[in-house]
Amino acid sequence: MTKIVKVIGLVSLVASTVYGAGTAACKGCHGANFEKAAMGKSKIVKDMSKEEIISAMKGYKDDSYGGAMKAMMKGQVANLDDAAIVAMADEIKK
Repeated sequence: MTKIVKVIGLVSLVASTVYGAGTAACKGCHGANFEKAAMGKSKIVKDMSKEEIISAMKGYKDDSYGGAMKAMMKGQVANLDDAAIVAMADEIKK
């Protein structure tokens, strides 16, 4: 059952990345207010600065950043350009 939930979550995250940048899919793992450590492993995004969020997302994309969830996050940001990454960081830190 846990695997099914993870697969469904991953599919929805990938779909949102393909069809447009936004933070709705992020909230599934990071919490409605980015207050959770995604899957108990990530940093708390709400505690990060806008610059740290941008750096992390770009780092996931170019494979220069990440820990336990690096492979999953690389897939989430793969189709985002710099403008989309900045827009998402702006939305998170508003």
